[in-house]
Amino acid sequence: MHVQLGELAPDFTLRDQNNQEVTLSSFRGSKPVLLVFYPLAFSGICSGELCALRDDLPRVAAEIGTAAQLLTISVDSIFVHRVWAEQEKFEFPLLSDFWPHGKVARDYGVFDDNKGVSRRGTFAIDNAGIMRWQKVNEIPVGRDLSLYTEALSAVA
Repeated sequence: MHVQLGELAPDFTLRDQNNQEVTLSSFRGSKPVLLVFYPLAFSGICSGELCALRDDLPRVAAEIGTAAQLLTISVDSIFVHRVWAEQEKFEFPLLSDFWPHGKVARDYGVFDDNKGVSRRGTFAIDNAGIMRWQKVNEIPVGRDLSLYTEALSAVA
């Protein structure tokens, strides 16, 4: 299933790097969500993208005037995410789509069956749970910070 703009975003519950369950629909009625899929922790492009989110997203969100919840997802295990979060000082949720392998990425249409990881999907979901913006980059193509500005503007 590939989610379309204007539709309710597929709900999910995944575990973060602290083994805590995070459910997408729990943010409905309170704040929009910026959902960022990435292929694998510790890889060069992914590290650069998530460090940019750590360092620059709060400023971008403040400029736009939105308090969106950042949720990042990969097929890595919670254990890999825990080490990566500690090493890079990531305080936002790194969600594990480990098992069933890539199910949430499949629900959003970003799972690459040949490589067994997700493409670089970015989704902006408003506080009613409706998909308002989406962009998918292929695995070797990193995201530019302006992409996040565009995504957050769609749910501000």
